[in-house]
Amino acid sequence: MTPTYLIALSLALPLLAYIMNVLLGSKPNAREGSTVTIASILFVVTCILASHVFAGERPQWNVGELLPGFSIAFTVEPLGMLFALVASGLWILTTIYGAGYMRAHHEHNQTRFFGCFALAIFAAVAAAYSANLFCLFVAYEVMTVSTYPLVTHHGDQEARNGGRVYLGILLSTSIALFMMGIAWTWSLCGTLDFKLGGILQVPYQEGQISTLGLGVLLGLFAYGIGKAALMPVHRWLPAAMVAPTPVSALLHAVAVVKVGVFSVLKVSVYIFGIDLLYTSGVNVWLAYVAGFTIVVASLVAMTKDNLKARLAYSTIGQLAYITLGAALATPSSVIGGGMHIVMHAVGKITLFFCAGAVYVASHKKNISEMGGLGRQMPWTFGAFLVASISIIGLPPGGGAWSKWFLAVGTAESHHYILTAALMVSSLLNIAYLIPIPIRAFLPPPQSDDHAGHEAGDHGDEHHDGDRHDGNHHDGNHHDHGEAPLACVIPLCITAVLSILLFFAANPIYEALKPITLAP
Repeated sequence: MTPTYLIALSLALPLLAYIMNVLLGSKPNAREGSTVTIASILFVVTCILASHVFAGERPQWNVGELLPGFSIAFTVEPLGMLFALVASGLWILTTIYGAGYMRAHHEHNQTRFFGCFALAIFAAVAAAYSANLFCLFVAYEVMTVSTYPLVTHHGDQEARNGGRVYLGILLSTSIALFMMGIAWTWSLCGTLDFKLGGILQVPYQEGQISTLGLGVLLGLFAYGIGKAALMPVHRWLPAAMVAPTPVSALLHAVAVVKVGVFSVLKVSVYIFGIDLLYTSGVNVWLAYVAGFTIVVASLVAMTKDNLKARLAYSTIGQLAYITLGAALATPSSVIGGGMHIVMHAVGKITLFFCAGAVYVASHKKNISEMGGLGRQMPWTFGAFLVASISIIGLPPGGGAWSKWFLAVGTAESHHYILTAALMVSSLLNIAYLIPIPIRAFLPPPQSDDHAGHEAGDHGDEHHDGDRHDGNHHDGNHHDHGEAPLACVIPLCITAVLSILLFFAANPIYEALKPITLAP
């Protein structure tokens, strides 16, 4: 099986999963069984492709040219390969978790839910393997449109409002800014192909674009790629928290935001080139905007009592770590940013899995209501603690390595204020994450008379009376225990993975190293 065939198969499998969802919509077991099977096959195919890429090959597949210079083409390089491994691997666990969660709530439109999920994975893989800016832009927009029905899944007014913000910000930034950046790049370079070392080096040296112009172009990409959630175009992400928790897991770990920061990193490395960014100095403003976002998002997260809202602002800060890695434009920072895509994905998906499991089992959304829950849900809150350690950046969590390389990047570029921002943000991470499992494990269980009635900042489900199983209809959930196994097993696996990644740092480092080398 040739690498080119593997690329085509990787793109076809999520589409096949979508078709199977439609055909098997009336048979939930078969529908979800086929999705898990196809997701598993995709992961195996991705691993085989990775063996070629990490051995130094760069498999290509040119589908066709729509207009001269505008082709749908795919080239697999290390950064995209790593992202595809994350997306395909976590798709398996998210499907299992989603099945348990959606059934526990007797959710409507489950076929549409899993179908759109498959389309989002297709968009993630297409973005990961994109050979040029045009192909990346198409995949980026497919991701936006395919996830809109997931965000508005509940169909009520709050869901529609959240969906409008989600779609409005992401489409307006991509069309007004991202597309303009692509057009400007085409006019300067005559090509949109990703190339190691960047394609803007020659136009800059020949005076076709000034340093100011280069900085403006960087801004068009940084804010045009709105999925990276850089302040102030971050509002879509908290607004999307009206979606069911499996969607939040998809948004924050598997696909949507990761497509954003992956795109920022890929544009920095393959369009600008890290040497040009660093020597021209146009990267500095973006690095400080990312540092500002890191700290402010962490401060906002501390104010949120609703667990999903707190995790949403945490994600905004964590995404800015990756943007910071791209903006610093040193080999260490770029590798740190690439590593953080993996480390954050596994850690944050665990935290959202835990938030959903808590809601399924107890119908509690607010952290202030979770006192004593850890005694009844030890696996869930134990996993939450483990994932928190990784997100904070403490050993033995995988996040320790990505944050280490980002800190080295700030030191290499002599931006010590940003070094301080990283340190402060890690302390803030401790302040808004660790009290949650402490509250759950230490105090005695509290009265549950008000469970499920306080919506908090961002609701998860809005029709408690008809969404959860019959045992919970009275509003008193004193002996709820853990969520269904289909929810608990995936969160335990991802928690273990967040520790295993600590010991897998060297292979990831070696895999990413080629993207920092001069061509």
